[in-house]
This record gives sequence, C-alpha cells and structure tokens, in this order.
Amino acid sequence: MRSQSSSSRRHSIRPRRTGAATTAAGLAALAAALTACSGGTSSASTSADMAADKPEISVTPHGKQAKAGSPVKVTLADGRLKQVTVADAKGAKLTGKVAANGTTWTSDRKAAPGTSYKVKATTDEGGSARTSFRTAAPEQVNKLSLTPGKDTTVGVAQPLSVVFDHPVKNKAEVEKHLKVTTSNDTTGSWGWIKNYDGKDRVDWRPKDYWKSGTKVRLDARLNGVDTGTDGGWFVRDYSTGFTVGKSQKVKVDLDSKRATLVREGQSVKTVPMSAGTPGGDKASWGGTSVLMAKEGTINMRSETVGLGDAYDKMVDNSMRLTWSGMYAHAAPWNASYFGNTNHSSGCIGMSDGDASWLYGQVQVGDPFEVSGSGSKGAPDPGNGYGEWNLSWADWQTKSALN
Repeated sequence: MRSQSSSSRRHSIRPRRTGAATTAAGLAALAAALTACSGGTSSASTSADMAADKPEISVTPHGKQAKAGSPVKVTLADGRLKQVTVADAKGAKLTGKVAANGTTWTSDRKAAPGTSYKVKATTDEGGSARTSFRTAAPEQVNKLSLTPGKDTTVGVAQPLSVVFDHPVKNKAEVEKHLKVTTSNDTTGSWGWIKNYDGKDRVDWRPKDYWKSGTKVRLDARLNGVDTGTDGGWFVRDYSTGFTVGKSQKVKVDLDSKRATLVREGQSVKTVPMSAGTPGGDKASWGGTSVLMAKEGTINMRSETVGLGDAYDKMVDNSMRLTWSGMYAHAAPWNASYFGNTNHSSGCIGMSDGDASWLYGQVQVGDPFEVSGSGSKGAPDPGNGYGEWNLSWADWQTKSALN
C-alpha cells in the first residue's frame, strides 16, 4: 500500500486473475528461470508490471472523526471505476454516480454526522477494495414536527407545515431538501415564517386552495444537513402524506352576524352567530383562518389570552382557528346576541344545536373566511395558518430560494 496523502486515504484494488492471467504469470516465471543462468532481468521487469496492476483509490471524508456535511467522493488513480457502494451501519446506502471519465464517484447526498460508513469500490478490470470512515458526532441535533399527520384527510386550505426545534440559519439549504409531490402537479411555494411560539417554521401553500381529492407527499431528506449557528444537524429524514377531502369553507359575515357552510360552491346551511365585540382586544380576527383542530369540550379561561378574569367556562364543540385563542364554538350564554350583535370575547359563538351541527360537518384544514366590519385585521401567518391572508406574489417572496 502506498503512503497516505494529507487529504485522503488510499487503498489498493487487487484485480481478480483469470486463467489467462495465471498462465501469463506462469510463463513469466518460466522465462525468468530459463534466463537466470545468463544473468537476465526478466524477473525484475515482471515485478514492476505486477505493481502497475494495483490501482489505488482515495476516499473523502476519511478517518474516525471526519467532518460531516459533504458528499462522499471516491477517486481511482488508474483505470475506470465500475461500481461504488457506500453504506452505513444499518445498511442504508448513499446513491451516487461515476463521472464520465470513470475515475471518480460522488454520492448524491451528504455524509451524516455521527455515522459509520463502509466503502466498497470495483473496477472494470475486476479489482475491488474496501475501506471505512466515521463522521464526528454532532454537538447539537435539530428536530422538527410535521403537519398534517401521515395518512390524514384535510380541508382545502391546509398547508404543509414544518416547525423546527432550533433556529434555522441555513434556510436555503434546508429548503432545497424538502420535496413536495402532488397527484395533480399543484402549484405551490415554501414560505419561511415565525410560529406563534417564536420557533422557525416553513409552510408549503398552494397558489389557490387545494382541489378535492389531491394526494400530497412531503419527503424531507434532511439527514446530514447543517441548519447553522445555534441550530445543529439533522440526523434523520422525515416524511408525511395526506389527502385533500371535501371542498368546503365557512363564510363568517360580521355585518349580518351569520355563518354559512359552503360545500362545492353551494350553500349548505346558514346559522346566526355572535362574533367578537368590535373596537378592542375582544374583536374577532378578520381575513382567512384555517380550522386547526376540533377540540370538543375544553376549559376556556380569559387570562390565557390576556383578558384578565373575564371568563372561565367549559365550552362545547370547540373548533380552534388561531394559536392566540380564536375559536368557533357553542355559546348558549350569549343566545340573546345571535344574529343581531357581535358581543363575544373574540370567538364565533353559536347555539348548542348549531355549533354541534357545524362541528360535525367541518374538517381540519377547512378555511373560515371572516368578512365585514369590526374585526382587528387579519392574523399573522404564524398565528395558526394565516398565510392565506397574503397574496400569492407576497407569499412566494418568503421562500429562501427566491
């Protein structure tokens, strides 16, 4: 084996000898024996030829504390590479390609931190060599949460949403590794925003509402990606997939004090309601919010949304619309205001019967479009799924790749 360079480790590839090669070697040995008496040099010449039959490879990264985050590269000193296999301890392989000149192979993905890799290379001549290396463990690992959950059915306004545990400085690098595929080539874009809790978040929103029946898949191929200062490395991939359900939305009119369920463009039912009291913190959010969760019966306390001790109630048929606490729900204590006055603490209140009916009809991901006077404006994109309040052009500017 030849000496190592400072940047890579070289390993000999010994070709398998065919019968013809063995015969040639035998003839060479016989020739050396026949000429030994006369002081010939054939034996030395044959040794030089044998050395030339031992091509070498260099592999980067290499060593036991190799730096992660770069593709694996295998380089052959002489000859042509036929195949290269790079696999981790669990047998997962890095795919890659041999260059047109046949001397190098480069992996499609980057070496992940804290991972042992075994490398095997073969040449067109039949030689093979093996080596291994291990990348240094990460000082910090970043993780994420995905919405919607796998194999769920959601409404037409539900975005793909990724929330990160730690800050993401290398947003463009992360975004490049997020692949969205749809069953009907839906046009959409990623957009970086701050989640309501202050964490970095990136959502993929269609240009328009999804079409009913669309199947969506996200492959977050992040293993080996560095998110930057204070963020850490990803050490695994993530995926999720969902189906878009019925095309429906809830239209809330603050002026008429009515809420209407619209399905496939047709009004299904209109119910009287009372929304938030205009003119202050108790006003409802306007614009478009997305049904985040159907939470059933929950305890609502005013101090959790900054309204002092105004109320502490068990509330039925609760449908969450924002992180800041706007819901549509049953509000029998407000019955005298339904259909005539907006007089709640910000939520959309209905009778027990109407709230129960609407709760049974809506699906997570349905848009609630709030129009009319007296709102406190549209919620921020990170307050629930408020990105629908941005134009398509403005949303696209939030991509790190634009």
